[in-house]
Formats: sequence, structure tokens, C-alpha cells
Amino acid sequence: NLSTESEFVFVDLSDAPEIRLLLFVLFLLIYLATVAGNITLLVAISTDPHLHSPMYFLLGNLSLLDLLCPTVTVPKMLGALLLEHKRISFSGCLFQHFSLIAAVGTEIFLLTVMAYDRYVAVCHPLRYPSIMSTKLSAQLAAGTWATGLLNSLLHTSLVFTLSFCGPNTIQQYYCDIPPVLALSCSSTRSRELVILVVAGMLGSSACVLTVVSYIFIFLEILARKSPGIWHKAFSTCGSHLTVVCLFYGTTICTYVRPSFTYSPHRDRVVSMLYGMLTPLLNPIIYSLRNKDVKCALKRVISQV
Repeated sequence: NLSTESEFVFVDLSDAPEIRLLLFVLFLLIYLATVAGNITLLVAISTDPHLHSPMYFLLGNLSLLDLLCPTVTVPKMLGALLLEHKRISFSGCLFQHFSLIAAVGTEIFLLTVMAYDRYVAVCHPLRYPSIMSTKLSAQLAAGTWATGLLNSLLHTSLVFTLSFCGPNTIQQYYCDIPPVLALSCSSTRSRELVILVVAGMLGSSACVLTVVSYIFIFLEILARKSPGIWHKAFSTCGSHLTVVCLFYGTTICTYVRPSFTYSPHRDRVVSMLYGMLTPLLNPIIYSLRNKDVKCALKRVISQV
């Protein structure tokens, strides 16, 4: 019952050479902008003393994940568009799958930690330095990475220990759970159930904790009845809340659903949203809505 397929083939994004060239230029520009934006944000956070706080430390981890996620998938897609090299080895597909699921899982848990950080900042501002200490921030960040890696290890082992002995064309531009499961020639129902339950439990618990944090923030704002509290809270939490809605919306549409609802054409569009546009938009959202980040970015760009 070992896999007989030694490689997989990605589906063509377009049959027309001129469309492929146009897509190559478009995706290359998006990828370069994503890399430039997140690296600039990382440099600003690491070099500016005003940004040496738990909030920006967690934001730096988010930028690192936003670098990792497209770097795992986009270069291979660009090669397929330009050179028509659409094949990937079984081990290469496994590594790509593991890295991508690890990045997505870690980001879900990191956004939850960032929501707790915003809760402490709004509801317990005087105790914020003692509660969100440097040590606790580092432990929480390390915990998100460890949980994401363990979650990815489980999902990857469930998917890639199946038998693959039939069609080897992946209806996607990277190795993801739904299109790879669709190629298996063995029964996948029990493993799909385990994947759905584990992903649902972890994702829903992270989502609930995020929602609860913002409920407490909202109640605190209502209790204070201060004229400037709404503006201050929005400037503190607006960026994170926007990123959470964008990330959760696209991720849930891709993963938290049964495989019989899988639609290759629709899912390629959705996966591009969270795989390419979300990492691009995250640093833009934080830089536009945060005065400290804007000042730090201006200093970094002027020095460059």
C-alpha cells in the first residue's frame, strides 16, 4: 500500500502564453512587494527603540510568518508560469505542505495571542508592563510556533501516508490538503474526519478566545464612557481586528469544510487571497493605522 507516485503535477493557471506571462509579472510584483513590506516592518521593529514592546514583538512574528507563507508556494508557481516546470517531487510536495500548514496554524494562534495583548492594553493599562512582560511574550510566541508545527506534523502525516497510485495532477498551484486528498486512491473518510475535527477544535478555540478578548474590550469601552476612549481603542485594536477578519474569512473558506464541497476553480481564487494578498496587506494595514509604525518606517526608508 505504499505510494507509487514519485511526483505530482500542478494544474495550469492558463493555457494562453500571453496570459501566463501577465500572471507571472503580476504575481512576481505582489511577491516582491510582500517581501519588501514585511522585511521593512521587521527592520523597523528591531531597530526602533519605540517599538521594543510586546505588541510589536508579536507583530514582528506575524511579519515573519507573512514572509514564510508566500515564500513556500509562490516561487514554484512563478517557475510553472514562466518555464512551464509544473512538476514537484513527492518529498518536495510533502515539505511544501508541512511548511504551509505550519505557517497558517501558527498565524491563527499568534493572532489569538495578539488579541489577548490588546485586551490587557485596553482593560488593564496600568498593569500592562507587568502582565505582558518580555518573558511571557517570548513564551507565548514560542508556544504558537510549537503548536503550529505539531498541528502541521499531524496533518501532514495523515495526508502523505495515504496511497497515491492514480491521477497525479494537483488542482491547485501548491500542495494543499483538499487537492492532495482528492488524488488518493485509498479511502480518506476517516482521515478527513480527524483533520476536520482537529482543525475545527483548534481553530474554533482560537477564534473563541479572540472574540472573548474583544467582547471584554468592548465592555470596557462602554463602562468608561470617556469621549476619547473610542478613538484610542480603535487605534489600538483596529489594525489587529482588520487582519483577524481578513485571515479568518479566507482560511475558514479553504479548510474548515468537508472535501465534497471542494471546487478547484473557486478554491484557487480563495487560496490566492490568503496565500498572497493577506501577507501583502498585513504590513500595509498596520503601517497605515499605527502612528508609531509609520514614524519608524519613515526613519528606516530615509536611512536606506
